[in-house]
Amino acid sequence: MSGANEELSYRAMAMLRAVAAGRAQMSRSCEPDLFVDGVACCDQVTARALARDGYIRPSRPGDRAPAELTEAGRAALMVVTAA
Repeated sequence: MSGANEELSYRAMAMLRAVAAGRAQMSRSCEPDLFVDGVACCDQVTARALARDGYIRPSRPGDRAPAELTEAGRAALMVVTAA
């Protein structure tokens, strides 16, 4: 999942949609955890890859903050929407 041209998995896209809908939070650490609807995401490996590859980020400082899409995350969702 380390390239803008590489296709994201269905699960990764679902995580991006949850972030876009304002349903996700992230911990702020070197290996951030993603929480959707207050529950820890079942695939932290994918969640961390989305953060590491620049698709999502915490929206503000703090131990656990609302997650937000980056430009790359918005672009990934737009590609699917346009298809």
